[in-house]
Amino acid sequence: MTVDLLAPGAEPTPEEIDRLLAERSFPLVEGGRATFVYRGEADEVALRSWIYGLPSSQPFRRLGESELWVLTLEVPERSRVEYKIEVVRGRRRRWIRDPLNDLRAHDPFGANSVLHGAGYETPPWAQPIAGVRGGSLLDLEIESKVFGQARPVQVYLPARRRRRRQYPLLVVHDGGDYLRFAALKTVLDNLIDALEIQPLVAALIDSPERLVEYAADPRHDTFLVDELLPRLENELPLLPDPSARGLMGASFGAVAALATSWRNQGVFGRLLVQSGSFAFSDLGERHGRGPAFDPVVKFMNGFRDQPGRPTERMFVSCGVYESLIYENRSLLPLLQQIGVDVRYVEARDGHNWENWRDRLREGLSWLFPGPLWMYYE
Repeated sequence: MTVDLLAPGAEPTPEEIDRLLAERSFPLVEGGRATFVYRGEADEVALRSWIYGLPSSQPFRRLGESELWVLTLEVPERSRVEYKIEVVRGRRRRWIRDPLNDLRAHDPFGANSVLHGAGYETPPWAQPIAGVRGGSLLDLEIESKVFGQARPVQVYLPARRRRRRQYPLLVVHDGGDYLRFAALKTVLDNLIDALEIQPLVAALIDSPERLVEYAADPRHDTFLVDELLPRLENELPLLPDPSARGLMGASFGAVAALATSWRNQGVFGRLLVQSGSFAFSDLGERHGRGPAFDPVVKFMNGFRDQPGRPTERMFVSCGVYESLIYENRSLLPLLQQIGVDVRYVEARDGHNWENWRDRLREGLSWLFPGPLWMYYE
């Protein structure tokens, strides 16, 4: 019945539409295809998604004179796609979340509807697990001379800490967003409890001007290396070895992590970068990504010319549905050439927090594998 009602040329009655929507969940995923449905009066309906290589707007077709609109797309298995539906009526044009889909993904700008392709599942280790003892969050304030203001920092402390043990340190750019939108605390709690990663301390930092400070701004280096790190090492039982210090970030936060480590080689021996905004230019050509990327391009061009050895071990991930996939792929041979022990992972996802969440287990266990922490006792 579903195929007949949604087929080209079909003109279902209101009663048939009612039964269809009551019996089936949408988007309707069947193998490598997904069918989106919108019900309502409109002049035009379109799917708005962020998949590099596909049009950002893909039109639905109306079934006859009914109020049902349909769009079927090829969706590879294990894909995850965030989207909205654009509804046009007269001069009014609205982007809305899919009324027939309860799956939502949140970010600092609001929420999107989510399509799970066949085989995709939210990782169980990214959800609360009964019996797992959680770490704690400590609020600190760092008086920053380089920025001329106090900067709040949240510090994650692992459960079952021992006073005589020293711990690795992971500094997380956009730490508040990682907590809210990528379940970072839950992930750390679960992976530490399962002995998949070492118990570690995580310093969660945020910036009031991240597109400036995270764009390879040397002041950010000074804040991390000369202000934050000494304060943390003075007050917390941290391992002093660079191999036990990591930087982590996504998008512009990934740029900040790589830039700081590159300009301060020998300080941070672990990097976790996700969907890095690693824009660069070749042969003097413009990069075409807007003025916010100008300092990033300058840094990346310098890094590619003289990479040195910014870290010992590095995890790089990116979604194949992102426009940044080329730049992230291009890092791999360069990092291998300069002797960095690198792991590179791609996912059928876009530039979003749940993509970054889903890669945390592989990234953290690559950089801070358990149960090696026992050797530090």
